[in-house]
Amino acid sequence: MSMDLTSILKDWPYEAGQITVRVIEGDDGEPKIQVRLDLGLLQMEVAGRPDGQRPYGFESLLEYYETGLDDFLAESPEGESFQLSADDCRLLREESVQYYHRYISLLVLGDSDGVVRDTSRNLRVLDLCRQYAEREEDQHVLEQFRSYITMMRTRALASQMVASNEPKAALLVIDEGVEEIRRLHEEAGMGEEWEESTEIQMLRGMRDELVMKLPASQKTELRRRLQEALEQENYELAAILRDELRMMGGGGEENPRPSGG
Repeated sequence: MSMDLTSILKDWPYEAGQITVRVIEGDDGEPKIQVRLDLGLLQMEVAGRPDGQRPYGFESLLEYYETGLDDFLAESPEGESFQLSADDCRLLREESVQYYHRYISLLVLGDSDGVVRDTSRNLRVLDLCRQYAEREEDQHVLEQFRSYITMMRTRALASQMVASNEPKAALLVIDEGVEEIRRLHEEAGMGEEWEESTEIQMLRGMRDELVMKLPASQKTELRRRLQEALEQENYELAAILRDELRMMGGGGEENPRPSGG
């Protein structure tokens, strides 16, 4: 069998400025993700560690270290002495890059479940290093990516809700993601910059597109019920309906309680 990739690359040309991804069936009968690069191909497993390796018999190094932490805590509940060395953290970071490449590919393929799985997994790496890394620099070096991973996970979760025909739940997921990213910016001392961040712009763009696709009848019905609640002085219900309208991008600026209290 020839090891030359020329014929494969000719049949699948590289497209500059685009992430070109496909799923093929491997020689083992299992699906594989392929990404077309300018100089060749990147191939990954669909599940498990992207390179197909099982370090120390575990699905990934993260699972290996998490199991070690669980065993340690079982014997020493305080957990104060459990630490990740500089090499441990480096290996975890290198492994996380594999998952990054895969969840970007899965996003292009429309596999929201896979994106949620891999982004959630990488957030666990950040949590583990932040809490248990021996060196302070290893505790913080990955934190710069937390907002981005949170945004990607939020997009995938919202897509899951849309696929389940639950647009209002998708809007709620997006709003929760925006709030989490705002909190992260404030913790990092960048509270004034959060609204201009790329992550927030991405989520708000997705939210605006989702609102435009909502049936107008839903917003019209909510406005009618809000007006009735105000006329009946049922201000608690009016507040709830107003919040639903705002979540749907349908206004709802009416004050649900008269100015006199």
